[in-house]
Formats: sequence, C-alpha cells, structure tokens
Amino acid sequence: MEEKIIKTEYAEIMQKSFIDYAMSVIIARALPDARDGLKPVQRRTLYDMHELGIRYDRPYRKSARIVGDTMGKYHPHGDSSIYEALVVMTQDFKKGLPLVDGHGNFGNIEGDGAAAMRYTEARLQQVTQQALLSDLDKDVVDFVPNFDETEKEPSVLPAKFPNLLVNGSEGIAVGMATNIPPHNLSEVIDAVKAYMKDENISNEGLMKYLKGPDFPTGGIVINKDDLLQIYTTGTGKIKIRGKVDIEKGKAGKTNVVISEIPYPMIGVNIAKFLMDVAALAESKKTMDIVDITNQSSKEGIRIVIELKRDADVDNFVNMLYKKTRLEDTFGVNMLAISDGRPETMSLKQVIKCNVDFQYEVNTRKYTNLLERELEKKEVQEGLIKACNVIDLVIEILRGSKDRAMAKACLVEGKTDGIKFKFKESKIMAAQLSFTEKQANAILEMRLYKLIGLELEALINEHEETMANIYRYEDILARRDSMAQVIMNELDDIKKSFGRPRRTVIDNFAEAVYEEKKQEEMEVVFLMDRFGYAKTIDIAAYERNKEAADAENKYVFTCKNTGKICIFTNIGQLHTVKVSDIPYGKFRDKGIPIDNVSNYNSEKERMIAVTSQTSLNLYRVIFATKLSMLKVVDGGEFDVSKRTVASTKLLEDDEVVSVTVLDDQKDIVLQTNDGFFLKFPLEEIPEKKKGAVGVRGMKLGAKDFVENVYYTGIWDQTIEYKGKQMELSRLKMGKRDSKGTKVRI
Repeated sequence: MEEKIIKTEYAEIMQKSFIDYAMSVIIARALPDARDGLKPVQRRTLYDMHELGIRYDRPYRKSARIVGDTMGKYHPHGDSSIYEALVVMTQDFKKGLPLVDGHGNFGNIEGDGAAAMRYTEARLQQVTQQALLSDLDKDVVDFVPNFDETEKEPSVLPAKFPNLLVNGSEGIAVGMATNIPPHNLSEVIDAVKAYMKDENISNEGLMKYLKGPDFPTGGIVINKDDLLQIYTTGTGKIKIRGKVDIEKGKAGKTNVVISEIPYPMIGVNIAKFLMDVAALAESKKTMDIVDITNQSSKEGIRIVIELKRDADVDNFVNMLYKKTRLEDTFGVNMLAISDGRPETMSLKQVIKCNVDFQYEVNTRKYTNLLERELEKKEVQEGLIKACNVIDLVIEILRGSKDRAMAKACLVEGKTDGIKFKFKESKIMAAQLSFTEKQANAILEMRLYKLIGLELEALINEHEETMANIYRYEDILARRDSMAQVIMNELDDIKKSFGRPRRTVIDNFAEAVYEEKKQEEMEVVFLMDRFGYAKTIDIAAYERNKEAADAENKYVFTCKNTGKICIFTNIGQLHTVKVSDIPYGKFRDKGIPIDNVSNYNSEKERMIAVTSQTSLNLYRVIFATKLSMLKVVDGGEFDVSKRTVASTKLLEDDEVVSVTVLDDQKDIVLQTNDGFFLKFPLEEIPEKKKGAVGVRGMKLGAKDFVENVYYTGIWDQTIEYKGKQMELSRLKMGKRDSKGTKVRI
C-alpha cells in the first residue's frame, strides 16, 4: 500500500490539539452542568451507586467497590479523582446538602484527609435517591454510550431542584474557573417557586427569597449590599467573618471564643490561623494573649483565646479580622455548562435553566406514564369485556387446537377449526374483535381472576387508570398543571430536607484596629554562628555578658523600634525589623534569621550585621575580593525595602569586608598569597552605594584579598599562619601598590 504523507503547519496542529484538549477539560471534567449542578465524575459516581443498588435504606458498601465499578464502567481516569469526588460529596462542612452518606473516616473540617477507600463505606443519601435519581426509569433524560460503548450512562441527572446553587461548585478548567457558594435549600426552593409564578421577576425580586449564600460552616457575610451586584453579574467578592463570642474566663480574664469560621478557612487554614494568632503574640503585635487552645470536636468549632484582664476586647477582635483569616473573601464566579457551552450565569439564569429543565423532564416523564396507562387501559378493558362473555371465551379455548387458533378467533373472529357446543356460540365468536394486547392478556389470564372480588378489583383498577390518564393528559396539556406538580414536589423536598439558615447576612462596618505604639527602649541583639537571633533586656545582658559575648557572633545594642542590617558577600543588604525578632530570656534559642528576612543562607554569606542607628551615625567602608574599596555614607542604607543592593560588584567579585568607621586610621589588606598593604583610610574616596569603588592594591595572578584589618589609636595584633603579628610594625604604603610579602 502506497504511503500518503499529509503536510500541514505545526502551528495549526498545536492549535487544534490544544483547543480539543481545552474543551474536553471544560465540558467533560472541570465544570458542572447548570441543570443538575454536577461534574461528570460526580454524576457517574452517583449513577453507579444507583445501579449497584446502594440506596439510602440498604447497607453501606465499600468505597473501593464503588470507585472501581465507576472507573471500569463510566470514568476511565485515576481512582484518586473518583474517590476524592466521593469524599467531598459526603462532607457536610463543604456541601450544603451532602449527596452521599459516608461511614468511616471521611476527613474533617481541620484538614485531616479521608482514610483509604478500602477502609471506608458509603451509600446514597435519601435526598439523592428521591430528588436526583428517582425517575431515571421513565425516559426523562438522554442516555449516551460510555467511553468504550459497552454501557449507557445518563448525560444529566433529573435533579428536581437547582443543585448547582444548593451545593455550589469549584473547579479549574483551561483558561477559566468556577467558584459557586452553597445556598440554603429552603430559600432556593422558595426562589424557584417565585420564578415559576412570575417569569419576569428580577434578580432583586428573587433575592427576597434567596438572601445570599448559606455556608455549612456558618459565619457572617458582612457586605450584604454587594450581593445584588454579585448575583446579577455572576461574579464578585463575598466578605465573610467567623463568629466570635465573648465569655468570662478564670480570675477575671476574658475568653474570645470562635465558634464558626469563614468557609475559605476549611482545612489546613485553621492550623494557619492558630499559627498567625501565636505569631501576633510572639512579634509583640499584641501583649493581651495569655493562651490559645483549639477545643474543636465533632460537635463543632471552638477556638478559645484567653486574654489578660485589662485587654481591649473589641480592639483585639478587630485585630484578628485585620491580621488573620478570621475575615476572608470568597470570590464568586458562577460559571457552568449551559446548552453545551461554558457561561457565567446570574441567579435568575441558573434558576431559569433548572426550571426549563424541570418542564422538559416532566414532559418526558408524564408522556411516558400516559403511554403506560393507555396500555393498561387497553388491557383492562379487554379483560372486563372478556369477563362479560367468559363462557364464550372458555368455549373458544376448549375448542381450539392451539394458542394461535384461539388468538385468531379473539382478534379477527375466525372460527374455522374450532369446535363449539352451540351454534349460537359460533355466531357470537365470529363477532369478537379484541386487540392483540387484549387477546394476549385473556390467554394469559388465570382462573382466580374470575372470582367476584377480583372482578371488582379489576373494575376499580380500571377506574384508577382512567383517572390517571385524565390527570396526565391535563398535566401535559396545561402548563399551569405541570407547574403545580413541580411546585408540589419542591414543597415535599423542602419539608423533608430543608433546614434553618446558618450564615448571617448583614452590613458591617470595616474592622478598625488601632495598633498600640510600641514603647521605645534599648535592647541587646544577639546572633550566634548558626544564624539564630534574639533580643534581650540590657540588664539581662549585663548579668550574662561574658557568656553572651563568647556564645554569639554578633552582639550590639539597638532600639526595639529600629532595624537590623545584614550585609552579604553578593552585595545585598537585608533589613529586619527588631520587633520581628523574638524578645525574651537570655537562654531562649531565638529564631533563624532566614525566617524573618529575605536572607538565604544557602545562596549567600553574612559579611556584617549592624543596627540601622549605627549606620545613620557613621560611614561604612566596603572591601571586595578583587581589592575594590569605597566609603559610603551610612544614611544611604536607611531604606524601606527589605532587600536592596548595597554595592556594585565587578564580574567574579564578592564582598570580603563591611565595616562601620569610627576611630580607625589605617587599613591593612591581606591577600591569599601573603601580601600585606597598609595605607591611610584618607586615600579611599567616598562614593555612592551604587558605585564600584577604587582599587586598593595590585594583585598578582589568581591572588585575591582574603582579610581586611584596621589600626587606630590602639595597637592591633593578629594571628597569621599560627604566629602573632603586630600590624603597627607593617611599613606604611600607598593605595594601589602591591604591598609587602610577609614570611613567618
């Protein structure tokens, strides 16, 4: 067979492939359908449980069985995605109305994950069975082939209420995302009924019934006035706070108790909140906290913060709103699949989509039921007619050679070959005209049906069938009748599964927190050779001066309202607020300086650490590996940014020394090859921090400056190659000379 090569642009193939992939993710995985509010994986899992018979009134089945069966029949993706969807549908702290009844460890509100699927069990909730799956046998929705065309699955579930609103949804597709908050079932049903009574109702009119989101975690929505705009456009931000109660504690103290949390705080963010509150105390943002305990249990959230007696409770609570996630934002984006394409929908559009779907489902349902009742009517009328001439029917049956002969007589009046006792019977038999279905029913009728009570029951059943036919025809013919049927079903769902609202909705002023000004005082900064830093009281330092100086690499006094400056070998300056460094006892370990600054010990090395106050009062001298020197006014390093460039470096150069100038007179440069050069500091010009500087000494090939020393009114002795060396004995030279090689 001759090969056929098709040439095409690579860009066209990539574009088509990416669009196909994007649409697949958008339509078939990440976004919910506006009609039933379910993503494909959720719909397939629920349908599979329905098919397996795992109903609400039957025993639980292993989650692994459900996941495996769903993956094998309907959802050919990873088992973890199916199990995660199953887990979320059981969690009453995430869903307004859980669709699956879980038995076992399905995780908790504090972020602990569910147990493996081999350990947990599940079954459908009653509301799922009654309101999402109940009419699948009545041809109410289209069934489509599964991935390998060996099974059929529903394209959508016949949800009887807007599940998209009740349970909300979240998902990330390609280039778009959805984030819909959960709502109160009773309010949603009231809004649906209001729309059905007046299809011209506005979003504002609907919101008289549906007040806003109703999060399963409770909380307080504080921007009520913004909700109309959010529900009209389908996008916006809902501000939500946790519920805070004030209780009397022991010994006159006050307990701030958090009993409800913002919905976005579900999971690991609770632990983050506790850490944030503890950090406020450690950083001295507040001095009111005595203790923090998490007393949450299966009964609900209870986080207790014990405050001092004289604490300003209102100011403290406002601080929690401003500084932690006790006040958070839920970003609404009501994006769903409508008519086969993604659409950002308003509240009215979501309700309209579901109501239109309800009319479609009920039209198909009652059309199917009417057909069934008409078939029953036909059979019942045939049986009643047969009972009126039962003697003739029996005579036909006894005189016929086979079933076909008897059936032909009943349907077409053919009497050939049938033996009759009386001539009149043959004449009457020739006049029979039962339908095919009636004839089959007569032939299959049992003798006990001839009992008087059975005949009476048959007549009553026929009357009931006629009443059903009249009712179904009325529902299909009149939209008002169908609307009443739908509203009656909604009322039943509301009565059985509705619950009071949990989330409070109102307008609250923005939290105003007055940060107490820290009382300025002198402290001693200590940092050991491992980079652990802390500040202590001056008196504590004086008592432990010898040990402090011996155990720490950097020791100096500073203001608790000031900053610490860290100069590194790559020419960076990192600043740290002294208030961010823990203040405590002398024997406290401290905190790694990496944790409170941008300094990265893996990529750079500290050259000097000093206080901002010292820099402002003095000048700073820089010396680099390639012998570049400059003096900079310390005020240039009084910056607001946490990290800036402290100097400009040549290629392959790095900072060797940064020193605050006080009473030094001469500088001594020592190279790796043993050359020393001593000259007056006056020869080094003052430059800006962005300058490279001037050359301090001439270096030999591959030689570099290793150490920098200073002399002043004192005589300094250094250790060089294991021996003592007095710098005052070095011969004075000039800048940019080679220096003298010292041999010891």
